[in-house]
This record gives sequence, structure tokens and C-alpha cells, in this order.
Amino acid sequence: VYYGQTSCEQDTERYIDVVKYVFSSYKKEVPLVINTMGWVKGEGLLLLTDMIRLLSPTHVVQMDVYDWKAMAPLTPESIHVAPGLYTKGKRQAKRRRMDASVAEGWRSCEGEEDASAPEYKLLYIHPEFPGAGAAGEARVHSSILRDMSILGYLGQLQPSDVGSVLPLHSLVPYQVPFNAVALRVIHTEVAPTNIMYAVNASWVGLCRIPDEIRCQTDGPVLLTQTPICDCLGFGIVRGVDMEKKLYHVLTPVPPENLRLVNCLLLGNISIPNCILVSQEGIEGEIPYVTSEYNYSILGSGKLRKKKHFKKREYMFQCDYT
Repeated sequence: VYYGQTSCEQDTERYIDVVKYVFSSYKKEVPLVINTMGWVKGEGLLLLTDMIRLLSPTHVVQMDVYDWKAMAPLTPESIHVAPGLYTKGKRQAKRRRMDASVAEGWRSCEGEEDASAPEYKLLYIHPEFPGAGAAGEARVHSSILRDMSILGYLGQLQPSDVGSVLPLHSLVPYQVPFNAVALRVIHTEVAPTNIMYAVNASWVGLCRIPDEIRCQTDGPVLLTQTPICDCLGFGIVRGVDMEKKLYHVLTPVPPENLRLVNCLLLGNISIPNCILVSQEGIEGEIPYVTSEYNYSILGSGKLRKKKHFKKREYMFQCDYT
């Protein structure tokens, strides 16, 4: 599932629905390792409590910083009585009222309305290596690793018989008719008249929704709600042809899987800046890059680039937002 954001803070209900959707495919024939996120304060801890109740793990590994005492051990006893964000502990009222669909989902998963904590073994670890628990560095490094992951994924577009790296503008995209795929912006509301401005030059999840796409016109087909569905891969909308009603999409997803794609989801995941500003072989202005713009317009902002991070004896030059 393509969640489309680096944090679930603004939409925890959809995050829970996504977890339940993914976990429903687990056949329990092999061990399952769940890497939870690092949001463990405030509502993040309440959400983590919900996750433990929902997923019923056999073991919980809790890594704590040597000199940080803000978080108590997540023992089965503490989870049993602690309130969650959407579930209640023993003799505790629910923190937040759920709608009928969410509440029914919990009952069907847990077999009872209370969704009490499972029994598991807690493994409590104190990492003592330098830098453990440095939240500021973790955020910067996660941004860099995310960009590297996207670059590695797009590297599959590069032909194996060419020695140099080809810029994206020299690669041939797929042509996708407007009425062949549904479109949804996940993280914010966008007016239908501006939807193509948002989609152009954006990172999108290539998804499959169970409903058939039916459009009486040439499109585009706009969804009013964010679907929870299978994501088959990712791509970049390299261009939008308004005359021919076509999206131009670059993606390494093989054609046999692309035939199943009928939905494009646009989230708050940006294309690494270096992909846009480091395009070689272009005379004149670089596509999608400008230096003359009125940055006082609401919602606009400059991209920071060429930040240097020194790690031991190595020097990394990174372009990131």
C-alpha cells in the first residue's frame, strides 16, 4: 500500500486501516518481523499501543537510549491497562470516539470489543553506540536515505548497455490515457482545475483499485476518497498532454504489471532535487527548474540544495529539500 507520507500524524485512522489491510494478507506460515516507526511520544505511543493489540506479536523488541528515561517498558501488563488512540485498556474509557466502521474492524480482528493486549515476551535493549537516539540526525539521515532509495529505484530505468547515466528527459515514457486511470492526491485537497499542475513532474504510486474505471468523457477521472489498495510500483509523471489527454509516465514496473494499474496516487513524497537540477545535455532552461519566480506567493518555496554532511572521513554532497 502506498501511504504517501513520511508521517501518519495527520491521518492515523487511514494508517490503521492500511496496517489491517496489509496484515490481512499474512498467512502465518513464516515468521513476520514488523519494523514500527519512531513516533513514540504523545499520540504516537497511543497508536503504538493500538498496533500491539491489533497485531498480537509473540515478541516485542524495545530499544531505549542509555540516558533517556521518558518511555517506560512496554510490558504486556502495561499494554493491558494503557489506553490506546482507538482502543481502550482494561477499566479505561476510549480516548477517542471511533466511527462504526473502525470499531467494527477492531472487533473483527480481536474477536472482542475491548481489544485487550496479547501476551508476548519483551526484549529490552539499551544501544550504547555513539549517536544512538539523536533525533535531529535521524531525521536528516532518513531524508537522505529516502532520496537514495528513490534514486536506486529509478536506476532500474537505466539501460544496461550504456556506460553513462541517462537523464530522465532522454528516456521514453509510457503514454496513459486520462480515462484509463483514476487520480487522487492523498495528502491535501486540490481543486479539480489545478489537479494537473499538482500531478505534473510528481512521484506517484501505481496502484490497482478493485472498481472498474468508467468514464463517459476523455477524463481525467478524479477520486473523492483515498482508496486502500495494492500498490504495484512507482513512477514519475514526466508530462501531461492536455490536447491528447495523456499522462507521460516513467516507471521501471514491467508491462505485464502495468496492465493491472488503474489508479495513480500522488502523496507528499517529492522527487530528489538532484534529478531535476542535474539533468545534463540540455541547452537553455532546465525543465521544471526556474530561478525567476515570485516566492511571495502563498504555498511557494525555494528548494535548498548542495548541503554537505561530514560523516567521519567521508564527505557526501546531497540535494534535498
